[in-house]
Amino acid sequence: MQPPLIVDGSSLHYRLDGDRARPCVVLCNSLGTDLSMWDAQADALAGDFFVVRHDTRGHGLSGTSDAPFGIDRLGLDVIALLDHLQIERAAFCGISMGGLVGQWLAIHHPQRLTALVLANTAARIGSVEGWQGRAALVRSEGMDAVADGAAGRWFTAPFIARETATVARMVDTLRRQDAGGYAACCEALAQADLRAQVAAITVPTLVIAGEHDPVTTVNDAHELRQAIAGARLATLDASHLSNVEAPAAFGAALREFLRS
Repeated sequence: MQPPLIVDGSSLHYRLDGDRARPCVVLCNSLGTDLSMWDAQADALAGDFFVVRHDTRGHGLSGTSDAPFGIDRLGLDVIALLDHLQIERAAFCGISMGGLVGQWLAIHHPQRLTALVLANTAARIGSVEGWQGRAALVRSEGMDAVADGAAGRWFTAPFIARETATVARMVDTLRRQDAGGYAACCEALAQADLRAQVAAITVPTLVIAGEHDPVTTVNDAHELRQAIAGARLATLDASHLSNVEAPAAFGAALREFLRS
């Protein structure tokens, strides 16, 4: 395990796979998960890429301070990690909240990115009221309040019935998250609205959508593709955590895009 990186007073836990002489790809997790959600993709990519993944601030083994933060802080954490590893440029793949981080990076630090993959995300996810309400809920009642219904938001019913161990593991990861860190990220999402800025993205971009995603819909993906000049779109037979539900299809789309 790599020693944590201290960024803005908080520890950032990260993992490295593959040969650092190869092109780098950064994988950024969704709300309520940790870097293990990328295990299948890291295994598939490590032969050709240097894979960097981290637990987003307030998630997994990464800490967070008491001070509130926005999506910009999550993006700056990625920049700090790249600087620490002496990586000048990298491809970036983020899912859901991680996709918003990727958009922010492509808008504000495009010189650090070689390619951008935005999976199951949107330029605006949810509403201010919804995110603030969820933050208040977990602060008062703990993570069980959101973990109990997570599977239905993340996966299709057939996947839940077929892959019980995977679903249980993902929900358990959510249940074990720090409530304060999760709530802080909810509050960051409440303020994250990049709809007026995504048209400025010039980094080569692939948008990945889950055909059955109720959180960030196929329409959201089409809006991103239309807003970002030259962006490509891949739609998978999956729900919100498409890289977990359809790892082979997700990996194929990701690998083909990065190689191109």
